[in-house]
Amino acid sequence: MSRPLTDQEKRKQISVRGLAGVENVTDLKKNFNRHLHFTLVKDRNVSTPRDYYFALAHTVRDHLIGRWIRTQQHYYEKDPKRIYYLSLEFYIGRTLQNTMVNLALENACDEAMYQLGLDMEDLEEIEEDAGLGNGGLGRLAACFLDSMATLGLAAYGYGIRYEFGIFNQKIHGGWQVEEADDWLRYGNPWEKARPEYMLPVNFYGRVEHTAEGAKWLDTQVVLALPYDTPIPGYRNNYVNTMRLWSAKAPNEFNLKDFNVGGYIQAVLDRNLAENISRVLYPNDNFFEGKELRLKQEYFVVAATLQDIIRRFKSSKFGSRDPVRTSFEAFPDKVAIQLNDTHPALAIPELMRVLVDIEKLTWDQAWDITTRTCAYTNHTVLPEALERWPVHLFESLLPRHLEIIYEINQRHLDRISSLYPGDFDRMRRMSLIEEGDVKRINMAHLCIVGAHAVNGVARIHSDILKATVFKDFYELEPHKFQNKTNGITPRRWLVLCNPGLAEVIAERIGEDYIRDLDQLKNLLKFVNDEAFIRDVAKVKQENKLKFATYLEKEYKVKINPNSMFDVQVKRIHEYKRQLLNCLHVITLYNRIKREPNKQFTPRTVMIGGKAAPGYHVAKMIIKLITSIGDVVNNDPVVGDRLKVIFLENYRVSLAEKVVPAADLSEQISTAGTEASGTGNMKFMLNGALTIGTMDGANVEMAEEAGEQNLFIFGMRVEDVDELDRKGYNAKDYYDRIPELKQVIDQIGSGFFSPKQPDMFKDMYNMLMYHDRFKVFADYEAYIKCQESVSALYKNTKEWTKKVIHNIAGSGKFSSDRTIAQYAREIWGVEPHMSKLAAPDDPR
Repeated sequence: MSRPLTDQEKRKQISVRGLAGVENVTDLKKNFNRHLHFTLVKDRNVSTPRDYYFALAHTVRDHLIGRWIRTQQHYYEKDPKRIYYLSLEFYIGRTLQNTMVNLALENACDEAMYQLGLDMEDLEEIEEDAGLGNGGLGRLAACFLDSMATLGLAAYGYGIRYEFGIFNQKIHGGWQVEEADDWLRYGNPWEKARPEYMLPVNFYGRVEHTAEGAKWLDTQVVLALPYDTPIPGYRNNYVNTMRLWSAKAPNEFNLKDFNVGGYIQAVLDRNLAENISRVLYPNDNFFEGKELRLKQEYFVVAATLQDIIRRFKSSKFGSRDPVRTSFEAFPDKVAIQLNDTHPALAIPELMRVLVDIEKLTWDQAWDITTRTCAYTNHTVLPEALERWPVHLFESLLPRHLEIIYEINQRHLDRISSLYPGDFDRMRRMSLIEEGDVKRINMAHLCIVGAHAVNGVARIHSDILKATVFKDFYELEPHKFQNKTNGITPRRWLVLCNPGLAEVIAERIGEDYIRDLDQLKNLLKFVNDEAFIRDVAKVKQENKLKFATYLEKEYKVKINPNSMFDVQVKRIHEYKRQLLNCLHVITLYNRIKREPNKQFTPRTVMIGGKAAPGYHVAKMIIKLITSIGDVVNNDPVVGDRLKVIFLENYRVSLAEKVVPAADLSEQISTAGTEASGTGNMKFMLNGALTIGTMDGANVEMAEEAGEQNLFIFGMRVEDVDELDRKGYNAKDYYDRIPELKQVIDQIGSGFFSPKQPDMFKDMYNMLMYHDRFKVFADYEAYIKCQESVSALYKNTKEWTKKVIHNIAGSGKFSSDRTIAQYAREIWGVEPHMSKLAAPDDPR
């Protein structure tokens, strides 16, 4: 009997990983050794695994440089309309494997490393995640960059190079503990500092109105130093740029203190300026009105707009002399997409530059600004909307405050002429909110200052038009669009699940990777025994691999034959991890009540970070770990039920857990999750979804067939109805005995015997002020989970539903999303053509 294949031999057989030609492998080995011995010079002869990782990273990076330079040269010569994606978050994760996938180098590198006695997977694990985001919004930006390069758009991602990204989460005694994410500690081989493009950003000061116009004087200057990261398209030789700004104090900083006494202090005070790019604010769907955050928002916008205008003015490659002097063509050459309201200051800043510096009239400047900018809304939760106190602007950005007041005045004049005497409408639509403190509503600023406003799933866009922005929709219905989110199939299928990618390619070819709609062709195989078997086999292998990882990293043993029931996302009340907990406890109670009954074994995995200041979210984590302590150590339960909290959930962990999941939990209260994107990753990777009719779940059910998802619970209309009549949790508590038992266990300390009142506040919240109506969906959720368990026992029928889901997931490629932004908002045409490779004659 032949011996089983090693992991490396298995990987070699996967065609989607690229060809490993002999010359290719020989060259890679040569370059690897060159980097190992000459780039990474050290005062010791022994190389560490990290040295090998850096040598491989530099070797792969070499393959990007020629394409990068040629792409940018191509843009200078063709002078296409350029797309600027402005975001305070880019949740990139690791870059090495993604670069190899997109350049078709994976098998060649694997073979080269193998011949040198190294395992490429081990080297890939050494790379730090670039965790410059909190969750969905930041990861969406990263997927969009991949798709924009793959579609050949002249696009740039602009953001902040945070020295510390999202915190690393440790669980100590069941509680979340945060530690700083020092991701740059060993250096970042994927970035290139560009000091020649350093730009000044002004803060504070005062405004003087002169005959020549407004002057912003006596400001404090901070320098913005750009770092460029290459973004390769999928096998098309395009390489775009992500430019992240780092804050640097100018050398004249605190010059007035550079006297005999204050010199040392003055140099130390440079840190104050450089703190702007120190750390990512770790809030997801929550607004914290801190001055440092406002500085970050203006910093990225001011630096980026100077860069955009410099690039607009010079069209010939390699020249920085202004060529264009008229701004008339600006909206035909520049599109600015605002990823939520965080970069909203782009609107008043562009106005400031055009009016105060370029000396355009207000009307000319406003026409250019609105035709250039577009705004994507990401949430309807009121606590997430940015409403900045006017007093912060008065000191930090005095000229921008004047400009916002002027925008508001003209906006309200228009409302007043269209709706004479409707003062309530004017109050509702004003950019300025009166109250205890006057605030600037940044969403209103974006709607007024943009030519397009979009939500991120159909249901979300409908909610925006019907409720949050109803007045604005009535005023300018043409502005409002939908762009349902998507995910890149490169990272979220080919990279993370090569086994499944290959099984699919064997049936329908490889083209689906750049045209995900072709997955529809899998419907032909929904009753094909061999295909059903292959899909189920890949899932089982992925589960075994993840079980091994969990055992190695966290010393937890799990049953790989159990259903992997997974909920990974930021911890938030609206995402209802608590509803999941109630199901787990219900299951536990049922096993205890009838220990001899047959139960479908489950491993419930919940993972995600809680914002450090979000007390309830941290208590939810403690509850999950406490439930685990009871359930996992009860001999009666055995391996029929396990509860695992997945520590430090991040992009690189998602790449491991998503391909291993059987059941995807998408259980937010209807109307609260704008889209969700994790839901799409699970769908594409062969998990079934249990979910509410919220966000993109609605469209997923439409694409795959509602009978192929486990949909339960209130719809948006039911939630509204319940709000009208008043949600009373106690009604459900009194009516449903199993629910009462579960809630009493939480409240009485069954899961916290050493501190019986630990979860008292949580009990009270659920019973008396639960905004997200957990109990209202409990009964439907439990029933739905019963049908999940029943179907899971029938592997073949389960796998058929899986195939329907994979076949229906084509719509959720970010390539489709970006093609729609391009055509319907930016006015550019995406294309599938290739650029000549750097070694080709031009």
